[in-house]
Amino acid sequence: MDKFTTLTGVAAPLPQINVDTDMIIPKQFLKTIQRTGLGKNLFDEMRYDETGAEKPDFVLNQPAYRNAEILVAGDNFGCGSSREHAPWALLDFGIRCVIAPSFADIFYNNCFKNGILPIALPQEDVDKLMDDAKRGANATVTVDLEAQEIRGPDGGVVKFDVDPFKKHCLLNGLDDIGLSMEKVDSIDTFEEKQKTAQPWLYSSA
Repeated sequence: MDKFTTLTGVAAPLPQINVDTDMIIPKQFLKTIQRTGLGKNLFDEMRYDETGAEKPDFVLNQPAYRNAEILVAGDNFGCGSSREHAPWALLDFGIRCVIAPSFADIFYNNCFKNGILPIALPQEDVDKLMDDAKRGANATVTVDLEAQEIRGPDGGVVKFDVDPFKKHCLLNGLDDIGLSMEKVDSIDTFEEKQKTAQPWLYSSA
């Protein structure tokens, strides 16, 4: 998993509330267990019409936001089913940070496990960042995880809270497997002792 330290990029405004995981990545695209290739179908029903052509009014189809790395969204983002494909699709598109007044719990936790930083802020702070995002590609936003602050294009700063353990994992690029591998020396020591004490567990017979 890639580390998340400081991100400076274009923020795309998506003020819609209750954006559920089926809107983020519709169910017909859940057949794969690969984490790549889902970005083209992110927000599929909002991005494309019935012929597969792009809807020009959708924010991520607009030239200023095609390379957005930050999403400023409405309340209760990521609600609905618990599909992990939702953060996979966001990440594959290039979104590394989602800012909203609130998130569904499972989606929120899945983001951290996949290298995305979800930031919950009071509505008034989200409104300010939404205004910044509506300025387009010339108004970049910086998200500094170490300092726990968001810096707007006009120099304004918004502080945010994050769980210390989740922060540690993102800063060091640690997913669940990475966390286990941090203990590899202890695991090896345990297995060597167990082979001596309970050799039948390791017998191929």
